[in-house]
Amino acid sequence: MARVKHIALIQFKADTTPEQIDQICSNLLDLSESIPGVEDFIVGPNNSPEGQNAGHTHAFVMTLTDAAARDAYLAHPEHLAFVASAMPLIEKVTVVDFEL
Repeated sequence: MARVKHIALIQFKADTTPEQIDQICSNLLDLSESIPGVEDFIVGPNNSPEGQNAGHTHAFVMTLTDAAARDAYLAHPEHLAFVASAMPLIEKVTVVDFEL
C-alpha cells in the first residue's frame, strides 16, 4: 500500500488574526497526533516569490499510511469538528492528495 500526501492550501479571510491562524495550526497539529494513520504533519505560510499562490496564504501537508487511513481521517469525528470550527475563518481551500 502506498502512503498518501494530503495537501490543503488555505486562504484565510482578511480579518482573521494571526492568533486565530496560530490556534487553527495548533488544533490541526493536535488532531494529527490523535488520529491513527497520520505519519507526519507540517504547516507554513506561503512565501513563494512566484506569485502563483492564487490567494492561498498557508499550506497544510500531511502524510498518511495509505488511502484507507486518509479516508478514515477525513470521516473522523474530530476532523469533522475541526473543519466546522475552522471554516468560518477560511475564504477558500484547495485540497490535493497523491500516493507516494
